[in-house]
Amino acid sequence: MELVYIPDLLNAYGQKRKWDVQDHLDGLESLTPVNGQLQVVHNGNFLEVQAIAETIVTLTCDRCLRQYNHRLEVSVAELIWLQEPVVLDEQDDELEVEVAMDDLVETLSPKGHFSPVEWLYEQMCLALPQRQLCDADCPGITVEDYNQEPQQTFDQRWASLQALKENLPN
Repeated sequence: MELVYIPDLLNAYGQKRKWDVQDHLDGLESLTPVNGQLQVVHNGNFLEVQAIAETIVTLTCDRCLRQYNHRLEVSVAELIWLQEPVVLDEQDDELEVEVAMDDLVETLSPKGHFSPVEWLYEQMCLALPQRQLCDADCPGITVEDYNQEPQQTFDQRWASLQALKENLPN
């Protein structure tokens, strides 16, 4: 999928573009290609982006540290507002800028580009489980009893040196 020039979406049929996704995403290590569909609709002052996709990733269990395969599925929709970025005055020496709650949304320039691959990668990463467990009943790492006498493994190549050490006076 290539970058989408946002003004070109206005000329597209229905002001939208659809993609069938069947490829590996850069940065997302997956066993299978990401399969699904992605759609971008230009609605005047915002983009409506929707995706349904899945893949299989290899994760490491937080309890037992074994690797296991996990089916990663996303079914997401997001509105991305189209507005020119706010330019701060260069004369302002303030280190802090107050941001209203309404400004805490994703925005793109209406004359800019939208990267569907990057957006899908971000959505797949957000869908990764924060608590990665291979099984709900995972016992974790087995810990040996430290009160027991440790088993001595002896390398036979050091046998003659050990014999010499035992014959020496303290």
